[in-house]
Amino acid sequence: MTFKNLISNINDIHNTLQIKALQSVSVNLTIRNYLIGHYIVEYEQNGNDRAEYGARVLESMADNLKHIKGMSTTNLRLFRQFYSMYPQIHQSLPDQLKIAIKIHQSVTDESKINLKVQANKLLTHLTFTHFVELIKIDDDTKRVFYEVETIKGNWSVRELKRQIETLLYERVGLSKDKNALLKSLESKKDIYNPLDIIKNPYILEFTGLEEKASYSESELESALLNHIEDFLLELGTGFCFEARQKRISIENEHDRVDLVFYHRILKCHVLVDLKVRAFSYADVGQMNFYLNYYKNEISSKSDNPPIGIILCTDKNHTKVEYATAGLDENMFISKYKIVLPSVKELEKFIDEEIQDIKVENFDF
Repeated sequence: MTFKNLISNINDIHNTLQIKALQSVSVNLTIRNYLIGHYIVEYEQNGNDRAEYGARVLESMADNLKHIKGMSTTNLRLFRQFYSMYPQIHQSLPDQLKIAIKIHQSVTDESKINLKVQANKLLTHLTFTHFVELIKIDDDTKRVFYEVETIKGNWSVRELKRQIETLLYERVGLSKDKNALLKSLESKKDIYNPLDIIKNPYILEFTGLEEKASYSESELESALLNHIEDFLLELGTGFCFEARQKRISIENEHDRVDLVFYHRILKCHVLVDLKVRAFSYADVGQMNFYLNYYKNEISSKSDNPPIGIILCTDKNHTKVEYATAGLDENMFISKYKIVLPSVKELEKFIDEEIQDIKVENFDF
């Protein structure tokens, strides 16, 4: 063996086992989510005190599991759906887990069971993020088609979504030469790289690793966010900083709120979204989505509805929008107008900051 061979061997074994380790994490995450789905279904069917919670079982669960990342009502609903749609996963559970739980097969039709892809192939080739896309498909045959093609083609989640959105299943069904159509995808496909697992939000939540997302912030945007955060905290009217670039995930779609505060006087979250451009009415829709998410998934029962502040700016114009959807109590509206900075204050602050930052030679 030469020194070059030695280095090559070490590189090879490192890369091979690193990928195996990542795949193992991915498999365990999928199994965990499947089992959570099982426990939810089991409780909903046989829980001794289920009547006490009624239709709010998932909401109550999410509230009691806040110490575990990713246990939102939306995700719990997703786990339940995953369990119901993929009963064959039970086949690949470790023996101790098979013994510990009693699985209720939701599929009794023998032909449908035979139609399904083997559980071990699903677990070793697909991440849970793949499953999130697949469970959106109601038709069993169509779903199996995409399972098979994803495994055969080693598709990334992005590639799977693209093929579903471009109706590959329907196009293959109408095509005279089905094999030729599928073969034509080879040169264009986005291939799944196991190393991408470490960027997956579900994996980061499961392992407790710190999320280091890369943002497309310009120097101006980053500088403004720093100053806005300081400005609001220095007001001394109850702002408590919670998060920056807070991720919101719904069915594999990930958005980020620029700044999140909790206001101890108003007893609500205040969400700040910055746009380094002129205001667009689409910004209100986006903020309304953030507000509804926080209201349903994050806020506690004792909290008031969240408030959104949209800050938009371009070279010649500054506009501040307050998103106050759901603030239907007059006393609360009056109170938030007193303790929050006025629109004029925010506009003046933004204009002054832009001028200062431009002097510092930021490209804007």
